[in-house]
Amino acid sequence: MNSDIDTIFALSSGGLPSGVAVVRVSGPLALEVAAQLVKSLPAPQQAAVRTIRMRNGLVLDQGLILAFHRPASFTGEDCVEFQIHGGKALVAALLDELSTFEGCRLAEHGEFSRRALENGKLDLVEIEGLADLIAAETEMQRRLAVEQSSGGHSRLYRAWADRITRARALIEAELDFADEEDVPGSVSDRVWADMAVVLSELEAHLAGAAFGEIIRDGLKVVIAGPPNSGKSSLMNALAERDVAIVTNIAGTTRDILQVDLDIDGFAVKLFDTAGLRETDEVVEVEGIRRALKKIEDADIVLSLAEVGERAEERFPDFSGSVVRIGTKVDLPLDGPCLYEYDLQLSAKTGAGLAELRAWLAKELHGFESGYSLALPSRLRHRQLIEHAAKMLNVAVGDGKSALEVRAEFLRLAADGLGRITGHVDVEDLLEIIFSEFCIGK
Repeated sequence: MNSDIDTIFALSSGGLPSGVAVVRVSGPLALEVAAQLVKSLPAPQQAAVRTIRMRNGLVLDQGLILAFHRPASFTGEDCVEFQIHGGKALVAALLDELSTFEGCRLAEHGEFSRRALENGKLDLVEIEGLADLIAAETEMQRRLAVEQSSGGHSRLYRAWADRITRARALIEAELDFADEEDVPGSVSDRVWADMAVVLSELEAHLAGAAFGEIIRDGLKVVIAGPPNSGKSSLMNALAERDVAIVTNIAGTTRDILQVDLDIDGFAVKLFDTAGLRETDEVVEVEGIRRALKKIEDADIVLSLAEVGERAEERFPDFSGSVVRIGTKVDLPLDGPCLYEYDLQLSAKTGAGLAELRAWLAKELHGFESGYSLALPSRLRHRQLIEHAAKMLNVAVGDGKSALEVRAEFLRLAADGLGRITGHVDVEDLLEIIFSEFCIGK
């Protein structure tokens, strides 16, 4: 059986049991198969209550049926959705019945979205945004995913690619059709001026990549400090549950512990680490090595020390923000405190915790300042934009090379942007040339 023309089906809603389950069917046989189960389909894109029966006449359920005629569907194919009660046995029975139809099979992972891509309903960026929207756990993740899945990013990348393609078209026209009166002469000045503007826009877009990745993947905050400085207690207090074991025994934490927080709509990944000290104990040495490695990868380090002790201000191979925090302020001091801290708190009484959360929120909104949510949030996007900017920089800056060579670098830049969305069309260049310059008449 040719999988390219199979009609596919699957449960498209959440886990079972549930109040309502949505079973989606897509492909050339979708309408025909659904009609055999519900006798008569409602008008396209209109919901109607129908009794769903197996082909032997046994009633499965009564639910809402929606039919979408191609290309006006998520996949661009004929598509039917069954909205039924979300019982495990009921959904299994409907899926089993659908599998008895010749040419129908259970969909593979992501196959509906892949068909939407192949049929031009969504591009790669929109599909990735849809996946991020489903996985979003914080408000900022949701907003970023909506911007991406609704086509905001795609329009931006296509606009840049179109401007570069137009520049190539002008150069190719001057090179190949210089004797045609419809082709403007000496286009170089306006072409390279516009490409310099595009380059500056790409570089500004890349400047927001770090913030986009923080929104999508979370701000990485590592709690560090010597043993018994209150690291695990702070993690438990911020998580508002017992994540780490807390004892008076130095070196209790040996491995990395993680908890995910939502601070002002942003995702924050908080890591508790082994106490930093000189030791010969083998397991603790490995824990300290892992702690230092995690600090290298952090965005912010919370450097803890009991009030009255010195909080570490610098860590090897880390150049990010270090916040010096004095802990256990609820305990009396033996003498005057000789050290200054950015914050002081007590995980036991809760003193200072609100101030720490407010400081983290301020840092996150500081990253946000100056950026819209049209940000690259995936490594794939950032690498391709960096490639496009590099190629464009060579094309703009290399004024001594032949136009043919510089035009080739423009092509590489446009192709890099096209690979982000999946829209790389070699016909674009010819289409622009012949539509704008009336060549060959």
